[in-house]
Order: sequence, then structure tokens, then C-alpha cells
Amino acid sequence: MIIKNSKELATNFRKKTTLDILEAGLHAAKPKKSIEKFVKPNKIIIGKKSFNLPNSKNVYVVAFGKAADSMTKSLNLILKIKGGIIVIPKGSKNHIQAKKFQIFNSGHPLPNNVSVLAAKSIMKFLEQRKKEDIVIFLVSGGGSSLISLPAGISLNEKIRVNNLLLKSGATIQEFNCIRKHLSKIKGGMMVENLKCQAVALVMSDVENNDLSSISSGCTYYDKTTFQNSLKIIKKYNLRKKIPKRVLKRLNDGYVGKIKDTPKKPRIKNQIIATNKDCLKSMAKKAKQLGYKPKITTISGNVITESQKIIQLLPKKKNSCLIFGGETTVNVTSKGKGGRNQELVLRILKNSLKIKNDVVISSIGTDGIDGNTKDAGAIIEKSSISNNVINHYLKNNDSNSFFKKYGGLIKTGYTHTNLLDIGVLLN
Repeated sequence: MIIKNSKELATNFRKKTTLDILEAGLHAAKPKKSIEKFVKPNKIIIGKKSFNLPNSKNVYVVAFGKAADSMTKSLNLILKIKGGIIVIPKGSKNHIQAKKFQIFNSGHPLPNNVSVLAAKSIMKFLEQRKKEDIVIFLVSGGGSSLISLPAGISLNEKIRVNNLLLKSGATIQEFNCIRKHLSKIKGGMMVENLKCQAVALVMSDVENNDLSSISSGCTYYDKTTFQNSLKIIKKYNLRKKIPKRVLKRLNDGYVGKIKDTPKKPRIKNQIIATNKDCLKSMAKKAKQLGYKPKITTISGNVITESQKIIQLLPKKKNSCLIFGGETTVNVTSKGKGGRNQELVLRILKNSLKIKNDVVISSIGTDGIDGNTKDAGAIIEKSSISNNVINHYLKNNDSNSFFKKYGGLIKTGYTHTNLLDIGVLLN
């Protein structure tokens, strides 16, 4: 079981059913099947075409993201990999042990000095590749902070901007737009001067599976501009809060003093897994357990999405709503929590208005929700008052709520990342 405290949480049949459906989604998020689907011993499948892998060529791996080690492990079982670099979050125990791979455990959700060291090591590694070599990039969510090479600013200044964006409730797309224009590697710049053949296999952790947003599109290209970055700064009233050197760089780029990010792809990128894979597996499991599932996606402000979810819940018994995606939370206080725990708590609040007895759950497929060590939460509609719930929501302290009333879901690092998944069960 990926959910470590499943037995403890499954206090009744309906909760057990909900947890079983979540478990199916987590298993579908594992990279092994996706890698096997797209990678064969002599080729990689890219859309309707193939990227051939001659036996005579040296094949290397550059992997970054929350699934980097598990993706590499699966790939290493199929191909003869000569060596490479793997970058995963600090605190995430490596899933692959091999001397031929250099492994970095760097900062997430904020970059640290190891993030910079990892990025520099990757760029040096790529510069050393010969024309006849082949590099396979394995990309998953989280890479935006795991590898960081600030351009014209310090790491601390970049962290300051990241913190401001995190607290503002900026979307992942807006977040990445800023990141790319403060970086030497993001937005396709990592591969801009690559001498050898390469291909990128990508696990998507963004809505619409936008390759330019996944890990800030290091191996793709960038559709955004310095002008877009300045508009985002203005939108969230951050102009007076961000460091002066950051604002200067963005302004210099806007007037053409700094070259913008690449606008065409240098290498082929193939998405091999998405949140839909999880939702399909969950729906299949729900049917096996005798429930009629309805699937929807979530995106945007957690308050709006929590209202939408409760409205979409089927009214009939033995039905369930399965959802996936990612919400944003405007953090205004110093409590502990994450978008999944806050989403569950807000849905609980909204459920007090309906007659249905409902089980509510939501987790991050990466196993870490917000500034906690929990994956998310599960709870049944209860008699807990609106005033109590509002107190915890006001303080962005959903984790403390679930610690007191029960329901925190624990998985630890899952070594994958396909957004969030959730279930509402009638």
C-alpha cells in the first residue's frame, strides 16, 4: 500500500472504499508502465514516429523532478545507460543506487545552494557530450526549484520572488513565466546549445499538459516574454516588494537589452503520463467496487473549486465524484497546511448545506502537501460547526484541524508527480 496509514483511516466501509480508489490513482502515477510504453530496447516512441537508439551510441540520462530517480530506474531496466545526473528533492530517499549516476538532493518548493550546484553540473555534463552521444532527459514536476541557475540576480533574490509568488496565489503558469526570465536554463535554454542528439520524456504535473510549464520547460521552449513577466508582477502588486535587481532585469529584457527565451523547440519532447491516467484508474476501481463514477478536473482558486466540486457531486447512492488537477491557495496566515488539506476542509464546510452523507478526500500524488509531511486528508461529513472550520481556514491551518479531528493521509515521498487526485463518495 502506498497510503501508509490506510488501516488506521479506514474506520468504516465507505472510508475504506474511498482510500482504495485513491490507492488506485497513486499506483497509476508510478512511472514504470509509462516508461515501458514509450521506451523499447532500440527506440523511443515520439508520437507516431520513433527516435532510434543504435547499439553503438553512448546513451546518457539527465533526470530532474520528483519522479527523476524512479523514472531513471525504470529506463535503466530497458536500456544500457552509460551514466548521467539525477536531481530529486531533499529528504526523498533515492530509488536507484548505481555509481554511474551522480545524484543531487536539492531544495523544494524553494531552491537552495544544491539546486544551483545541480544545475551547473548538468550544464557542464551537457557541454561535455560529443556529437555521436545521445541524451535522454527525464522530466517531472518539481524541477523548477530542484535545478536553479539565476541570471543576473542572486539565489536569495530569486527565493524572495518565489516566496512572494507562493503567497500571492499565482498560478503555476504565472510562476513559471517569472522563473524562466530569471534563469539561465529554463524555457528551453538548457538545451539551446546542445551538440548531440537528445529527447525528453515528460511526466506532466500541469493542467492542459503544457510542456512549456512542466519544470519550467527546460527542454522545450518558451511562449512567454519579459513583458508577460512584468504584467504578472503588476497583477499581484509585487512591484514594490520584489528586489530591485529582479525588476531591473525584467525591464531590461522588456526593452530588448537582454535576449528573450527560445521560441522554437531544439529537441523532441514526449509526454508519457498525465493526471488523466490516475483518474481513469480510479474510475475503473470505483466501478469494480460497485460505484458509478463521475470525473471532473479542478483548476484555480481553492474557494471557487470547493464550491464547484460539491455542486457536481451526484445525488444518487453508490455514486462518486473523482477529480484531479491543482488548486491555488492565497496564503494570508502562518498556519500549517496544503492545497489538498485546505480543499477537503472547504468542501467539508460546503457539505454542511447538503443532505448527502459524504466522504471527502484529496491528496497530492507526490505525497507532500504544502508545508506539511502529509499527502492530504480524508473526512466524513460531520457535526463540526462552521465557526470551528472557519477558524482553521482563516489561519490557513488545515493541518492542525485534521490533526485534532483525524484524517491526515500519509504516504511519504511517492517518487512521482501527476498533480492532485480526490474522491467524494456518497
